[in-house]
Amino acid sequence: MSEKSGWYDATQRAQRRWGIPAHIQLAIVHQESRFKSAAQPPRGTLLGFIPWKRPSTAYGYSQAKDGTWQWYIDKTGNRGADRDDFSDATDFIGWYGDMTFRLLKIPKDDAFRQYLAYHEGHGGYKKQSYKTKSWLVAVAHKVSARATRYKKQLWSCADDLDGWWFWPF
Repeated sequence: MSEKSGWYDATQRAQRRWGIPAHIQLAIVHQESRFKSAAQPPRGTLLGFIPWKRPSTAYGYSQAKDGTWQWYIDKTGNRGADRDDFSDATDFIGWYGDMTFRLLKIPKDDAFRQYLAYHEGHGGYKKQSYKTKSWLVAVAHKVSARATRYKKQLWSCADDLDGWWFWPF
């Protein structure tokens, strides 16, 4: 976090605004984009070798699809938000997690279930579509484990990242 100026502050702002812990935001960003700002799903192929269309409109740190990103902009009024901006992406993840809590009653600190709802969408989660996707359940467990690691790491260096220091004179 100290290498990327502003990332820690962005996760803290989103946490204060929406209540989704920073470590869960980071675990979702890692899973969705590996912290690559312009990440996109790989293109399919035509006839097995000709590059073709992408399977979805997912883009950026959060891998938010066009429609979901527009929903976020409409609901928050954040008209200048960009999916390849880390601060906007973490705010989106926080907002989506807050909506997940409001609509599905999934606790904001439940990384496993928050991720399942994030990946499948609120409707998909309600239909329990993840139950037929053992690979997705395994990924959600990885996200949860990574969130736990990030929580410990953030806790161990929070004082440095928060910028607190003491000068006795």
